[in-house]
Amino acid sequence: MRDFDLIVYGATGFTGRLVAEYLARAYPGEHAPRWAMAGRSLDKLAQVRDAIGAPADLPLVAADADDPAGLAAMAARAEAIVTTVGPYQLYGSALVAACAAAGTAYLDLCGEPAWMRQMIDAHEAEAKATGARIVFSCGFDSIPFDLGVMTAQEQARARFGAPAPRVKGRVRVMKGSFSGGTAASLKATLAAAARDPSLVRLLTDPFALTPGFVGPHQPTGLIPEFDATLNAWVAPFVMAPINTKNVHRTNFLLGHPYGTDFVYDEMTVAGLGDLGKVAAEAMAKLNPFKGDKGPKLGEGPSLEEREAGHYDLLFAALMPDGGRADAVVTGDRDPGYGSTSKMIAETALCLLEGERRGGVWTPGALLGTRLRDRLQAKAGLTFTAC
Repeated sequence: MRDFDLIVYGATGFTGRLVAEYLARAYPGEHAPRWAMAGRSLDKLAQVRDAIGAPADLPLVAADADDPAGLAAMAARAEAIVTTVGPYQLYGSALVAACAAAGTAYLDLCGEPAWMRQMIDAHEAEAKATGARIVFSCGFDSIPFDLGVMTAQEQARARFGAPAPRVKGRVRVMKGSFSGGTAASLKATLAAAARDPSLVRLLTDPFALTPGFVGPHQPTGLIPEFDATLNAWVAPFVMAPINTKNVHRTNFLLGHPYGTDFVYDEMTVAGLGDLGKVAAEAMAKLNPFKGDKGPKLGEGPSLEEREAGHYDLLFAALMPDGGRADAVVTGDRDPGYGSTSKMIAETALCLLEGERRGGVWTPGALLGTRLRDRLQAKAGLTFTAC
């Protein structure tokens, strides 16, 4: 038996601290998994442990992204490691390698598709051999979207007897901010693409995460448009480039239950009529990560701001004959921090309860309805078929 069920690596950072705090509060005493906090400084970890009200004897593990041997030693001690230390293309590769070699489950919040593809190519065979479950994108990008499409397709099968070849994901409400890690990851991705133009192909390819499979043409989602399905104007959604790739990877990993002709896009609902058109055009020009906008790494919103946040996502499954089945996903905290920290923690605990198939996974493909049920019961999400 390994020393720990779970290690939260990066617990002194803003999001990592939220994950640790959630575990300490949601699973106290005899209900707690065997878990530990990890980071570069044991002193800072001890300060966080005290500040979040975790048990005084909660183990602390020293680990540094620049020390592959130390990461390997950490990976060998745990059944699963949750890492919030990003951008992952800068600080994650050695930990993925260590987990793949040790047969240790790895979970992150990655929204960096070019790096994810590099990790798939480098480590999937080894992960399958060792039983390591490498699971990317275990937060707002991309769990609500991945499981939202899954729920809409279930409804389409129940109502029409077949999956829908076309699903539209639409962000109807989103109150709250993206994380500093998301902003830093995007900037690191753009910098990497500037150094290596071949990465641009992966960034723009909807099927970048489905090696050996290329599906039909997909909407770009880059231009405001009038969406007749919703009778409203829609605008580009900044997280669509990673979410859509993960949805296609789930379909790919599960043997294409949505079909090999599946088409999916995501956009933000801007509004009705002329005002909606103006709003959509304005949103298309807005870059929330431009310059110094948005939170910095290690910073984030207050507790009150996190608790005031929420989101509402619509997934419309459209049949060729005009039939339609919908699913709605809601979250009770801001997407980038409050909801994300609960999601990744519960995904890790869900993974620990079974699903020992090694490989590089999406949360939806590996855990599916079990994860959906757990998030509804524990993490403040709802999934409603309608």
